[in-house]
Amino acid sequence: MKSQNKSVIKKKLFIEGLLALLISLSVLLFYSYKFIPRGEELEELNFLGITFTKNGYREIYLAIYYYMGKIVPLYLLIIWFITCKNWWYHAILIPIAMYAFQLFSSIYGESLKVDENELLYLLGVCMIIIPIVYYIRVKLFDKHVHGIDLDAIDAELKEYKERERLQKEKDLKGKKL
Repeated sequence: MKSQNKSVIKKKLFIEGLLALLISLSVLLFYSYKFIPRGEELEELNFLGITFTKNGYREIYLAIYYYMGKIVPLYLLIIWFITCKNWWYHAILIPIAMYAFQLFSSIYGESLKVDENELLYLLGVCMIIIPIVYYIRVKLFDKHVHGIDLDAIDAELKEYKERERLQKEKDLKGKKL
């Protein structure tokens, strides 16, 4: 029993340490574009098996700058979404979707139209997520703030209807006699 608790604690500490490392490395990752050689003659850059090109930008470091400006907030928001224990954590999906659409457009779109057309895609995401978050909020607010338990209310209504039915049956028997 004790060794099982120790292994759970070790696993939890390892995961939390890994998350802290990822969060602390975000600053280095964000400013990684400063380590890219500048000059228009550089056509492509290979790093860890990934080939970066200008992709419509004037220089490769500008492309990396735009990518990191989207990737770092995106992965920090994903970490927040995964680790959040609050009821409203689904709302974090909206900025996650925003950064994902912006990253996609900065990689596959024209460099002159970065961060322009994502609003229409984001509107669709918001139309799904906002009602879900509001529904969860209403349920929790009613239960914990107002003390309204919908299951208890349903049980009371069923009990009330049963009493009414029994009373009607009793009245009908009384009239027949």
